Amino acid sequence: MPVGHYENFPVASLLLPKRLRSPVEIIYRFARSADDLADEGADPDDVRLRKLSVYPQALARIAAGETPAQPLFADVARIVREHALPLALFGDLIDAFAQDVTKKRYADFPELLDYCRRSANPVGRLLLHLFKRTSETDLAGSDAVCSALQLINFWQDVALDWKKGRVYIPQEDLRRFDVSERQIAEGRVDAHWRSLMAFECARARELLLSGAPLGRVLPGRFGLEIRATVHGGLRILDKIDAVSGDVFRHRPVLKPLDWIKIVSGTIFT
Repeated sequence: MPVGHYENFPVASLLLPKRLRSPVEIIYRFARSADDLADEGADPDDVRLRKLSVYPQALARIAAGETPAQPLFADVARIVREHALPLALFGDLIDAFAQDVTKKRYADFPELLDYCRRSANPVGRLLLHLFKRTSETDLAGSDAVCSALQLINFWQDVALDWKKGRVYIPQEDLRRFDVSERQIAEGRVDAHWRSLMAFECARARELLLSGAPLGRVLPGRFGLEIRATVHGGLRILDKIDAVSGDVFRHRPVLKPLDWIKIVSGTIFT
């Protein structure tokens, strides 16, 4: 699907069954549009929050059985009813994006994972609901993959997030590896920074691999999509490791050769 943002991971790709590409695209548009309100442009925080408040209002109308007039929310109402999607998952996404406006630091890893639970995991859970695969094992595997991908995005975007006033690396980890926020501001890569990034990437890799079996138990194209996404995440981690964590000068971007390796890994592993 065409989107106005570079994405490292596939969204509504051709691997998905044709009948489900439209609802996946609607879910993505819902999340992307709200995320943009929290992240893009120069609006002050109070304006961002006011614009985001339209989303829970629309979800409340859908929960009441109404169909909002705005096209995006009308589309969400339709797929929620057609596929019995939990509205709470849409609400979790909005809650996370609103948190991005007001919360700029995370004390520890559990606190960061709680953000991932609302900012990333709902998308995977919504996909599982579309495919009618909602066992506890499937949901847990999806949560692991989605949270890991969110963490990988944080590690590759340290410099970009700093410009927005955000530091997603847990404060306890910065202290543990003796890395200051001034060092992030300067983009200074030393032994402390390399050790910190190696630790964070290893933790994300472990989490991603713990959810990887989901790609083998889900059927057909959906399983392929999950495997491709996992291999995409692993490839980004490999790129970060290859530059010893210097994401300031070498933000990882997937190129044609990388996609060949991702496809190969998807099919043969």
